[in-house]
Amino acid sequence: MLAVRGVTLQYRTRQSNQDHLVTATYRVSFNVLESDRFVVLGPSGCGKSTLLKAVGGYISPVEGDIILDGSNVKSPGPDRVFVFQEFDQLLPWKTVKENIVFALTAGRKLPRRQAEERAMLNIEKDKLSEFANSYPHTLSGGMKQRAAIARALAMEPRILLMDEPFASLDALTRAQMQEELLQLCQDTNFTVLFVTHSISEAIRIGSRILLLSAHPGQVKAELNGSESDEARLRGLLFDA
Repeated sequence: MLAVRGVTLQYRTRQSNQDHLVTATYRVSFNVLESDRFVVLGPSGCGKSTLLKAVGGYISPVEGDIILDGSNVKSPGPDRVFVFQEFDQLLPWKTVKENIVFALTAGRKLPRRQAEERAMLNIEKDKLSEFANSYPHTLSGGMKQRAAIARALAMEPRILLMDEPFASLDALTRAQMQEELLQLCQDTNFTVLFVTHSISEAIRIGSRILLLSAHPGQVKAELNGSESDEARLRGLLFDA
């Protein structure tokens, strides 16, 4: 479904009043299949989030191609929806339900009545029924992330892009959200590209895991989830 072919990504940063060109990833290649839980794992600064932004169409490769359903990714689109780690992804002046309805109606994706029906369906799937009319400031961090995931899935994207979505949660809530994500994947059969620097999270979430080296990110290995264990992944990641 998604093919990343020899992708090199660069960005500019300013240091000591001079512009510097930084290579984030170097000739990275991988495939994401339909219904994959594909995890990109690597140390901080290896270009994981930059790679996710490129798949989202916000950064153009200086080398290589990103192909979704046979077409080159050149700009953002509704077939790719993000969930970030920050808790302020929701519009604070709208309830959980209104946040989802707005996302569905703003781009004229659905008329109001159908948008409300789909919003409630996804709210129920994400165990948020009793919070449908709650405002974001009344929700816990985990609840806010549930709402952000419900909104993203209501858009019915071809691929859900998740950039360390549980990193800001406490350990217990993080484990709970991981299990809920796995259950949603099983129930709805959607495709997710998930970025993390946590080995244990990669093992728990991923049906396949791509390991990137330290900066600039290059492919070190690709494993099926069943082949992965913490000791092996640590060895691959940190083996010089």
